[in-house]
Amino acid sequence: MNRRDFLATVAATGALSVLDPAYLAAKERIAAGESPERPVPRRRYGRAEDKLSIIGFGGVTVKDVAPETAADYVAEAVDRGVNYFDVAPTYGNAQERLGPALKPYRDWCFLACKTTERDAAGSARELEESLRLLQTDHVDLYQLHAITTLEDVERVFARGGAMETFEKARRDGKTRYLGFSAHSEEAAHAALDRFDFDSLLFPFGFPIWLQGGFGPSVHKRASEAGKGILAIKAMAHQKLLAGAKRSGRRWNKAWYEPFDELDKVALGLRFTLHLPVAAMIPPGHWELVEMALGLAQSGALVPLNENERKTIEEIARKSAPIFSRHA
Repeated sequence: MNRRDFLATVAATGALSVLDPAYLAAKERIAAGESPERPVPRRRYGRAEDKLSIIGFGGVTVKDVAPETAADYVAEAVDRGVNYFDVAPTYGNAQERLGPALKPYRDWCFLACKTTERDAAGSARELEESLRLLQTDHVDLYQLHAITTLEDVERVFARGGAMETFEKARRDGKTRYLGFSAHSEEAAHAALDRFDFDSLLFPFGFPIWLQGGFGPSVHKRASEAGKGILAIKAMAHQKLLAGAKRSGRRWNKAWYEPFDELDKVALGLRFTLHLPVAAMIPPGHWELVEMALGLAQSGALVPLNENERKTIEEIARKSAPIFSRHA
């Protein structure tokens, strides 16, 4: 697309009067096919010295792809500056695919894994299996996966609970940091009450935050404590339409409707990045990951201006957010 066609397209949407000039300049570079001059930027991981790429690589991206394709995706991501990879046993064969693909770069990457097991025995077995499949002797971050209810929290902290495995794994050098992911504010706060986790992985996206009122209290607490704040769902738009099925959809690895138009993807990533957070994981389709990488490398992820904030408020108002405190 040449400059005249590009500007005409943007003008036709009315975006020239709303979108930040710095973003538009970066978008023009993307549209012109210019090769990014810099790798994906990095931010400090909470209180630690580690720095993570602001765009992470979710293991779902390599789920059910050929081993050669997984290797290509990982190699390109690393080449573009990604050093943060996140995976879990619940992502089908993602660990099996990611392990060999990441092995050549393992010493330079920050690898996060998770477990949904709530007791010590089950989580210990799952950790060992994850290490085997990921072809490594340790992960950098081990996380309680999908803490959702107060019962989940009680189970992992009870005698014989998963936290026994977590603390032993850190003592034994099988993980450097401990964290959790949660889909509930109540459960997140309860987990933070019980243990000084290094980080949390939580849904932070503008429809959820603005329309659902979901996330601000967790972000505030984690930020004040200096914890690593890792974001999922920065590119999540809303729930699937009633009756919609995941199978047959273009983005069938996502259980929600993601943003997939460049301007809206950028608005989502820009909002979440400047809450702020340390890093964001896009939905598990390479095309969406690639879009996020291009925006990050081009310098497009600048803070939102006042008009853009009004725009996201309107988008959020018309959405059916995937998480809400009002539900």
